[in-house]
Amino acid sequence: MIVLGSTSEVAQAFVEKSLQEGERFERIYLFTSNKETTERFARHIDVKFLQQSEVIEIDLMKEIDYNTFDHVSSNVLFCAVGYLGDGTEEGLYDNRNTERIININYSKLIPVMNYFAQKFESRRSGTIIGLSSVAGDRGRQSNFIYGSAKAAFTAYLSGLRNYLFEKKVHVMTVKPGFMATKMTDGLPLNPKLTATPKQAAACIYKAFKKQKNVVYVLPVWSIIMMIIRNIPEFIFKKLKL
Repeated sequence: MIVLGSTSEVAQAFVEKSLQEGERFERIYLFTSNKETTERFARHIDVKFLQQSEVIEIDLMKEIDYNTFDHVSSNVLFCAVGYLGDGTEEGLYDNRNTERIININYSKLIPVMNYFAQKFESRRSGTIIGLSSVAGDRGRQSNFIYGSAKAAFTAYLSGLRNYLFEKKVHVMTVKPGFMATKMTDGLPLNPKLTATPKQAAACIYKAFKKQKNVVYVLPVWSIIMMIIRNIPEFIFKKLKL
């Protein structure tokens, strides 16, 4: 298994869920910008599940040398890369904040995704799982920079799914909704609309085994976003969402 963004609580929970369910991998490749934290997780799964892993340092804000992970090969890719950034009025107009949100969530991530997608295509097998966001379903004033990057990522996954279908590679888009993670720590989240990483991992694993295309972690979010997407624009633009 290849894990992009392996410090993510959801990514780690998915790895554990997979191993608990009896999945076995020749090696789990943990890509991360925080090597120290990821190495602790690698030791954890080695001790608990006797699962071999390799930590590979990668920073999407820097130039990437693809030769350093040319040896990486797997049948499952799980991408949990994400950066919420500053959604305040000051943050929305801060170019460094904007560039970091767009680069990490989309523009610097896609070449890495393409690199591995091409490997899957040549092998004509495998599953690619990408964590997008309900924020990408419609632009809202509270997080439209982040939302625009996730909308682009959702469109990318949709197109990749279409392209790889005949190549026997499956692509699954996950839209978690509110998540109780480090990234959302301190935000006023409605507990009824918020999933834990373990809940998300269980949902994603089940959808992975069923080869689902698009998955909302909590079903209520599919209803919420259907309503939001269908609000007429002359009304929507006046709302505080």
